[in-house]
Amino acid sequence: MTYEQIKTNEAIRTYVKAADDSLATLGYTEHSFAHVTAVAEKTGYILETLGHSPRMVELGKIAGFLHDVGNLINRIDHSQSGAMMAFRILDHMGFPADEIALIVSAIGNHDEGTGVPVSPLAAALIIADKSDVRRSRVRNTELTNFDIHDRVNYSVTKAELKINEARSLIKLKLQIDTHVGSVMEYFEIFMERMILCRKAAEKLGLKFKLMINEQQLI
Repeated sequence: MTYEQIKTNEAIRTYVKAADDSLATLGYTEHSFAHVTAVAEKTGYILETLGHSPRMVELGKIAGFLHDVGNLINRIDHSQSGAMMAFRILDHMGFPADEIALIVSAIGNHDEGTGVPVSPLAAALIIADKSDVRRSRVRNTELTNFDIHDRVNYSVTKAELKINEARSLIKLKLQIDTHVGSVMEYFEIFMERMILCRKAAEKLGLKFKLMINEQQLI
């Protein structure tokens, strides 16, 4: 089974959309196909750049696409419930046990509340997920009604995640419109996520660097 088959599976797409619909009702930023596709592609990019096998890259993309389905059940502990949903989906589709184990473990560990980069795949997924901050994730169209999450995401006009040629450093580079949200606000809601990214980078044998408006913060 391939990432493309997962991506086009009607049942999986229904779960992803329904999960995002639930988050929309709760007032969260976009977690639909744009987000899970971005996370899938970034996870694959990290693993491929670091020399992992084509199959591991494929599994990383699959984990990325499925990582937020647990929001269908509840936002709280969504990584664990998502892991259980992914287990059933992948088992039903005939994935081998060793591949299911890698994917489910990564999904179950992607959230900053309880997540740990237990494998290279999990580490790549963590960084890919936490680096997806962008203006288009904001659903609220009224700037005056923005909460801190809206302001931080909307303030990001450009985001780039890149591994250097020596494969020793992974850098998240952001351009922030400080008229919308401040660097301090970014850290108020993202500090725990950035610390987890640093741990994930270490698991991959990399250093993690965060640049905001050309200034190094981590």
